[in-house]
Amino acid sequence: MVDWVQTLLRGRPRLRADLRHKTRKSAARELWLVVVDASASTRRHQALSDAKGLLAQLFEDAYRQRARVAVMTASGNSPEWQVTGVKASAALNEWLAQLGAGGGTPLLQALQEVAKWLDRRRKQLPQEQQRFLLVTDGRLKEWSVLPEISCPGLLIDIERGPIRLGRAPQLAAELKAEYVHIDG
Repeated sequence: MVDWVQTLLRGRPRLRADLRHKTRKSAARELWLVVVDASASTRRHQALSDAKGLLAQLFEDAYRQRARVAVMTASGNSPEWQVTGVKASAALNEWLAQLGAGGGTPLLQALQEVAKWLDRRRKQLPQEQQRFLLVTDGRLKEWSVLPEISCPGLLIDIERGPIRLGRAPQLAAELKAEYVHIDG
């Protein structure tokens, strides 16, 4: 592709050799890593349903920006990868429509697995820009030390109802992630 600004700065081009060309720089790839707390407590007060709407928009944005996504759910006895580093596609919406909540909250195990996976991926793709999103109600009994997730992060608190434990802000602070409540 001809870089007209650089070409014309050198004067009027007379020969093909006078044309300056733009070098194609491939933009650094982006990875959006999403962890969804789908434990039984997230069913209360339509919290997970509203989070699914937010995630649908996120996946659409990832598709438009040609970002890769990795998605893990934390429910039941152990976390489970849904996709790992794939291009965003309509298949994510199909998965999202089927997403239900139930069981325990293996969120700490999920965060440990995510931290290890991101470290391995960073070694393979050092130019990749990684972002982390955690959707949770923060209803963990306790935790000691959280793994370091060394990329920009955002925790979206979906805890609702008249009685709130309010642990998500502390969880976000310890993860060094921004905090936002889904309602505000």
